[in-house]
Amino acid sequence: MDPLDPVITALHAESRLRVWSLVITVFGDCVQHRGGAISTARLGRLLGRIGVEPGALRTALSRLGRDGWVDSERAGRVSHYRLSPSGLARFTEATGRIYAPPRHAPVSEWALSSEGAPQSAVSLGGLWLAPADTPQPPHPAFRLVGQLTDLAPAMRDSLISNEHATALRRLMADLGQLGALAADPLTHAAARILLIHRWRRIVLRYPDLPPEVLPADLSALAPRARVAAAYHHLTPGAETWLDSTEGEIAAMPPADASLARRFCRD
Repeated sequence: MDPLDPVITALHAESRLRVWSLVITVFGDCVQHRGGAISTARLGRLLGRIGVEPGALRTALSRLGRDGWVDSERAGRVSHYRLSPSGLARFTEATGRIYAPPRHAPVSEWALSSEGAPQSAVSLGGLWLAPADTPQPPHPAFRLVGQLTDLAPAMRDSLISNEHATALRRLMADLGQLGALAADPLTHAAARILLIHRWRRIVLRYPDLPPEVLPADLSALAPRARVAAAYHHLTPGAETWLDSTEGEIAAMPPADASLARRFCRD
């Protein structure tokens, strides 16, 4: 059986697969650190490994062009796509949130504040709770810093939406397939795209909650740390495929230094 089948099936089961969104994931994960442009042949080979048909890819690229996300250029018979200046501007903030490193230690102090950033804080009856060492809104009307000594299971469950918890549990099931995948370089590259696409949809839609406030089963798994571990496992094979040539598919430019910073502290 194809080792990617369970993950591909799970992705389709969540909702209708939006190929244009998958293409944006490819730009972020495989293209921006390698010169910023990708040929349609390589893009088709990669997404074909995930089951995307050529016609669906052409439609997605056409839509991304109309919406101002990508620009295209042609060299002989080969077309290349890159993010447009406006697409790149929309993309930059998301990249930082997707590839942020896991916390290196448990949260020792928490801030309870009258204001908070929904990306990194949870709402508590009109107040916001977040690790004290994360960026905080300036000059809140109220802010209290201290230890969080107890958190009942019911309270943990109330801090995360059902949709968010379900998405994380489904991602953890995928990691059981991807975390120790042994396969060819193209399969590793496709697996890394599947991983980051699922993760991207979670971190851009929901707050990035520390394990300490997640429901007990998710807290024990530490989602960001597990995603980082799976990513580092898949990366050598994925990057080998991006270095490779195959027929009319030329090797991509060498990876820049940003690759080594993904999920890692400087």
